[in-house]
Amino acid sequence: MIRADDFLEPARAAGFDFYTGVPCSFLTPTINRVISGTQYGYVAAASEGESVAIAAGAWLAGHETVVMFQNSGLGNAVNPLTSLNFPFQIPTLLIVTWRGGPGLSDEPQHELMGEITPDLLSIMRIPHHDFPTSAADIGPVIEEARHSMASHGLPVGLIMQKDTISPEDLSGAAPAVITIGDEVNHCTLGPRPSRYATLERLLAMAPDTAAIIATTGKTGRELFTINDREQHLYQVGSMGCAAGMGLGVALHRTDPVIAIDGDGAALMKLGSLATVGSYRPENFVHLVLDNGTYDSTGGQPAAASGVAFSKVAAACGYKIGATCDDLVGFDAALSTALNSPGPHMIHMRIEPGSMSNLGRPTIGPVEVAARFKSFLASAST
Repeated sequence: MIRADDFLEPARAAGFDFYTGVPCSFLTPTINRVISGTQYGYVAAASEGESVAIAAGAWLAGHETVVMFQNSGLGNAVNPLTSLNFPFQIPTLLIVTWRGGPGLSDEPQHELMGEITPDLLSIMRIPHHDFPTSAADIGPVIEEARHSMASHGLPVGLIMQKDTISPEDLSGAAPAVITIGDEVNHCTLGPRPSRYATLERLLAMAPDTAAIIATTGKTGRELFTINDREQHLYQVGSMGCAAGMGLGVALHRTDPVIAIDGDGAALMKLGSLATVGSYRPENFVHLVLDNGTYDSTGGQPAAASGVAFSKVAAACGYKIGATCDDLVGFDAALSTALNSPGPHMIHMRIEPGSMSNLGRPTIGPVEVAARFKSFLASAST
């Protein structure tokens, strides 16, 4: 059995300085130590998939990241690991606990995942190793993982078994105190604008220093069509992860970060609103473009028609949740969001549909990520 610092200190020396994840009893000592130590950054995510997205944002903002969760949550992380980290070549060090591992009597829900954990990582093309159980092995394992991540731009997994790390008390950490935010209603109940017109207005108003992350589907495609810039990141998968990625970026810069969601995408990881509201980055703007449909897949109705996203966001701790349904109201909401501390939610109700013959980004995800990361680095100097 090793101490948490036996791993954390060599990891910090190797450059790993940002942690996120979801607790597991096997991880308790490590998470307690990361939370208690001022030298580490840790974000408690609402789900394992969200933690992968948060770490991706932190990596784009210049940090080496560690994501921690139990193997039952690996299923929640499959989508962003395969459709975010893989196409964009975003590395992270995964610490996945092995509930239901070899020879371990565990709860019935861990039986199948315990059997398939290494195979699942292999199927996702994630190199993986046993988490080191002796202090002497830690440095070489970290160095091998760091080298692999630098060479291939992809995650590396460490599978942790029970009782690997000795107990650590949790100190210096208090539960987040959520302050209910304000709600503003700019709705006129008249004709709604298109997504394209709303995105045009967004780009006209947002400063050039603003980083913009667009959810997958037609949102990113229309943003690219209007104006392709290095400060844009067009997600091509990982539906629901725009807010998590935006949070990971926003926590590490002072200029605005704008995450654009669709209503269906926002519903998919609604827990991200609680995470954003807990950490409250003042520079974060969360725009939900709500047309009541899954527009990118043929216009099927979404379950969001009765969801007041601005009210949910305010209840989760966003500073202001604004609702609007025309460009005049959008101008007012965005102006407030860009000129006052947040986080801000703008729930923009728009009409369904998109421009005809809509193209797709002609620049690949790897280059999109590389230039976005370069933009963030140059903007912070």
